Amino acid sequence: MTECAQGDDRCRIDLVSDPIESNALVEYVRVPDSGAIVLFLGTVREFTQGRRTLWLDYEAYPEMALTQMRELANEACSRWPLSRLAIVHRLGRLELTETSIAIAVSSPHRKEAYEASQYLIDELKVRVPIWKKEHWDDGTVEWVHPGASLPPQG
Repeated sequence: MTECAQGDDRCRIDLVSDPIESNALVEYVRVPDSGAIVLFLGTVREFTQGRRTLWLDYEAYPEMALTQMRELANEACSRWPLSRLAIVHRLGRLELTETSIAIAVSSPHRKEAYEASQYLIDELKVRVPIWKKEHWDDGTVEWVHPGASLPPQG
């Protein structure tokens, strides 16, 4: 796969307001030529750098976000032999433990599927115009912008 154009049945890119159906994404990327499927789910956690989160709000510039997400998909498909991929990000209010993003990739072998999945989430957090608003238990709120002071990897 070398391109993820709108309408390409090998690639699903979406922004949604309803809960993400991760099982449906796994089935979407499941194809006979793939021996590996990797599913990454980003969820709302309770504590961030010692502060307690009550809930998050996600907002995006949809047209640009979808364009950037397609570009990332194309990059991943040019670097790894992926059969299918899906990137779905949820917008709106999310409670603790809810899924904010799902990335599913399939590939003939697991190494490439893992690498592509990690590349997609790492680059999405830096490049795609999706912002989250943290609502803290002390009554304060804080906007987090793409690429802003990401925690150390590891």
